[in-house]
Amino acid sequence: MNYPNLSACVADLERSGRLVRIAQEIDPVLEAAEVQRRVYRAGGPAVLFERVKGSPFPMVSNLFGTTERTRFLFRGALDGVRKLVELKTDPGNAMRRPWRYWDLPLLAWRLRPKFVRSAPVLAHRTTLSQLPQLKCWPLDGGAFVTLPQVYTEHPDRRGWMKSNLGMYRVQFSGNDFEPDRECGLHYQIHRGIGVHHAAARRRGEALPVNVVVGGPPALAVAAVMPLPEGLPELAFAGALGGRRLRMVRPAGSGQWAVGSQQDGLLPTDHSPLPTFLPVPADADFVISGYIDPTRTKPEGPFGDHLGYYSLAHDFPVMTVTAVYHRPGAIWPFTVVGRPPQEDTSFGEFIHELTGPVIPTVLPGLHAVHAVDAAGVHPLLLAIGSERYVPYAATRRPQELLTLANAILGQGQLSLAKYLFIVAKEDAPDLDIHDIPAFLRHVLERFDPEADLHFQTRTTIDTLDYSAGMGLNAGSKVVVAAAGPKRRDLATEVPVGLKLPAGFADPRLVVPGVLAVTGPKSGPGAERDIARLCDQLGTLNSKLETMPLVTVVDDSDFAARHLNNWLWAVFTRSDPAGDVRGVGEFVDRKHWGCRGPVVIDARLKPHMPPPLEEDAAVSKRVDALFARGGPLHGIGG
Repeated sequence: MNYPNLSACVADLERSGRLVRIAQEIDPVLEAAEVQRRVYRAGGPAVLFERVKGSPFPMVSNLFGTTERTRFLFRGALDGVRKLVELKTDPGNAMRRPWRYWDLPLLAWRLRPKFVRSAPVLAHRTTLSQLPQLKCWPLDGGAFVTLPQVYTEHPDRRGWMKSNLGMYRVQFSGNDFEPDRECGLHYQIHRGIGVHHAAARRRGEALPVNVVVGGPPALAVAAVMPLPEGLPELAFAGALGGRRLRMVRPAGSGQWAVGSQQDGLLPTDHSPLPTFLPVPADADFVISGYIDPTRTKPEGPFGDHLGYYSLAHDFPVMTVTAVYHRPGAIWPFTVVGRPPQEDTSFGEFIHELTGPVIPTVLPGLHAVHAVDAAGVHPLLLAIGSERYVPYAATRRPQELLTLANAILGQGQLSLAKYLFIVAKEDAPDLDIHDIPAFLRHVLERFDPEADLHFQTRTTIDTLDYSAGMGLNAGSKVVVAAAGPKRRDLATEVPVGLKLPAGFADPRLVVPGVLAVTGPKSGPGAERDIARLCDQLGTLNSKLETMPLVTVVDDSDFAARHLNNWLWAVFTRSDPAGDVRGVGEFVDRKHWGCRGPVVIDARLKPHMPPPLEEDAAVSKRVDALFARGGPLHGIGG
């Protein structure tokens, strides 16, 4: 279905039994998010909140809550998008199978936005304080837009062809933001908006920004797509939406469309006024404004996708000049938190579309998987070719290391901390999404003396505090495995395993992986791990089949489900600081160990707290899921 706007999408979901309405008033402070989390966990429908406390606008969540529903939303255009991906993968397809691509000119035409003279989104004005004040977690610093589509254009090359549409966090109340006048705009490194902001700073100009909320569902997906350089997100939105994206230039071309210096909406200095940006004509809301070249204010805290709070830090301030909305506007939202959440389904859908393109970007690379349960960015799995020395008597990672460096230089993949990469030739049928099988393959083959390769003092996810080195700072490790199996893996805790004082309750997570409860992390953390490594060194023969030992806060929790272990280990450890080993050594600046690798995955004192729900709010929400409630039978 090629929806012209969000209202048409909501109506179609309701007709098909994929949406439920809640008529009772819902508080956007914690209650709406609690409902969304429960409905998502249950695989439930989209939810329309008809009455929102403190706001005249209804809200909708869980639009993309299942991969099946996401496919349903774009069923009218998916075939066309797949054709474009096929041609990107192999342009020769157009010559070999011309009948399949007969509609290619139409598909290409949809990539170009259609500029119109008027638009529903400009029909009404409102204020930030009238928008739904969504707060998802108890310690959040204020209200946030959780499905924003932030639009900017390159200051040196204006126009949609050099535009960026990205999903960057927007805080519009709380902290010391001036009510109804300012927003905090949090963007992570390696984002397109950062290039535009840097250019504006160089020019000494304000950067115009439109925060788009709602509109055709294709806009939201386009904002998170890892698109190739040179393909604007607006173009992809047209392809995925099955129709050209309608854009409108508000009145006052060449300057701000609303306000004046006298009414305080424009900069009062003599810096050049930025060009007013076009807006998607069928958006539900547009928050228009600009980023001053130099001003920042504290933004956050915010419960984020790693499952912890990202803390308050200085980020750019957006001065708001206007807030527009269409008639019958609906405020879409999602909840961010420890995976899985709705963005998990986003990721699965995006992988379906982009997976075939990966080998064309990095020849020799067959698949990459950002592990959602580990917080997405901390852990990557990859399968590549190992063909450098096919005649060698003993195979070892060589081409895999070249590929690993290339992967860690690709956009958001460069934020990974741990990259496990294996050779396709060793197991042609290995499924990269079968995490237990993948881990078994790596642990059976890697050599801890030679196959761990570190990058220290480099960039990691802005939201990851595990290294304790400040924003964007940490380390990486590549674990590469090629060649025949080196060891069998233990399927139970070694008999007679003795641990030093303070360590207890060893549990098997998966074959070859041990979780051990350690003492609370603190000033003596490194000494604790050194004691453990020394003790394990005396039991080397018993640990030949246990190549990975992880120290956690609660081994029972970690071993209860693989997802618990993935989350705890890879969000709470920094490779350079927390990867140790039995019999560790440094040779020509290469680190290795002769016994098991040991990862200290305890919650560190410098890390923010994990996300926890408010018990009183949970109790209030229970009524919606109880017998007679609008969500009875969906989840609880």
